[in-house]
Amino acid sequence: MKLTKKTHACIRLEKGGQTLVIDPGSFSEEDAALGADAVLITHEHLDHFNEDRLRAALDANPAAELWTTRSVADQVSAAFPGRVHAVGHGDTFSAAGFDVQVYGELHAVIHPDIPRITNVGFLVDGSVFHPGDALTVPDQQVETLMLPVHAPWNKISEVIDYVREVNPRRAIDIHDVLLKELARPMYDMQIGNLGGAEHGRLAPGASTDL
Repeated sequence: MKLTKKTHACIRLEKGGQTLVIDPGSFSEEDAALGADAVLITHEHLDHFNEDRLRAALDANPAAELWTTRSVADQVSAAFPGRVHAVGHGDTFSAAGFDVQVYGELHAVIHPDIPRITNVGFLVDGSVFHPGDALTVPDQQVETLMLPVHAPWNKISEVIDYVREVNPRRAIDIHDVLLKELARPMYDMQIGNLGGAEHGRLAPGASTDL
């Protein structure tokens, strides 16, 4: 499996000539979802879901399908009958040759006065876990944790404890567009030294084989 990091929370996974894209939002490249055979979206916030760009990707590939929360699915399903699937915690499905399990129900708390929305995480091929905007812990071993390293709803101690609890082989940063380069070495050092797993990050557009 080839993993390509896009800007912020978006990743592309490639295997067997097919491509799966997760969370191509407004902070990611405009073409982040183009060429995808399947798209997964964890929740409706704009940094994970850009409706216009998603529609363009589904238009560009009439065979492409989308799996997401009900709130996102309701916004686009009418235009793509039979190609948009609402999923929730405990669901399993196959998308573009990848086996996917769904974990989680709610977005992390930003502030008690802000209502929580639905958020799901996706475990791909029993190996790569993208939690969206939550610190969800799957009930099985994870090889590669896509780690939401910086957000209005977390702090570094929670990020470190999340790595410890999931206990992956490796953690790779996502959700990082607002993290200044000045702070990167501190985050790298503390997560790497305290998380208990191999920790790394990829520049947007960079890839690694898993």
